[in-house]
Amino acid sequence: MTSLLEVDHLAAYYGQVQALHGISFSLKEGAITALLGANGAGKTTTLRAICNMVRYTGRVEFKGQSLQGSSTEQIVRRGVAHVPQGRGTFGTLTVEENLQLGAMTRKDFAGISADIERMYAHFPVLKERRAQQAGTLSGGEQQMLAIGRALMLRPRLMLLDEPSFGLAPMVVRYLFDILGEINRDDKVSILVVEQNAELALDLANEAYVIETGRIVMSGKAEDIRQNDEIRRSYLGY
Repeated sequence: MTSLLEVDHLAAYYGQVQALHGISFSLKEGAITALLGANGAGKTTTLRAICNMVRYTGRVEFKGQSLQGSSTEQIVRRGVAHVPQGRGTFGTLTVEENLQLGAMTRKDFAGISADIERMYAHFPVLKERRAQQAGTLSGGEQQMLAIGRALMLRPRLMLLDEPSFGLAPMVVRYLFDILGEINRDDKVSILVVEQNAELALDLANEAYVIETGRIVMSGKAEDIRQNDEIRRSYLGY
């Protein structure tokens, strides 16, 4: 598999505070890669830097082209969808209106209608609530909607920030099963930031462990999951 995303010596800053200290990693076309680590390690900042939402130095390349200097909107148009922590749905709009907003950069109206039905096939509960205001959905349903809206872009890469946050274990397991299906069926590569390391490692092909803005461990997800010392030292289970 060829690399879809290349990050090299990435340093990121909030004002004068440096949050990332020269991290490097790659994500292969068609793969699921997990970024693991404790709160404050720099996982969310990494996603924000890729989308040019924080000041950074270093190299970020997507499909072999630099993202340096591109606006967040331009990065989205190039095929990178970002699902932030906290869902980010438009609460006063209906489920279907939220999905339509996800396709606002597209002009293929027949394709948009077909993709909305495809999102309903992934998440049948959203079809039942298609005319319901997004703000009245449960947390799990809002997360499904946020993912569905991101997929309406037809992205090559989806960045997911803590998709399990605040959700019941049964809902989380269902959601991660659907993410696996989306990766296989829709050919969407996924970079997932997740504190639930065990769940993320079950889903991912490769994983990187971040500690205080530095990558301290990397490898195949299965190898990291089976290494007792790594699990105790860095993953907390």
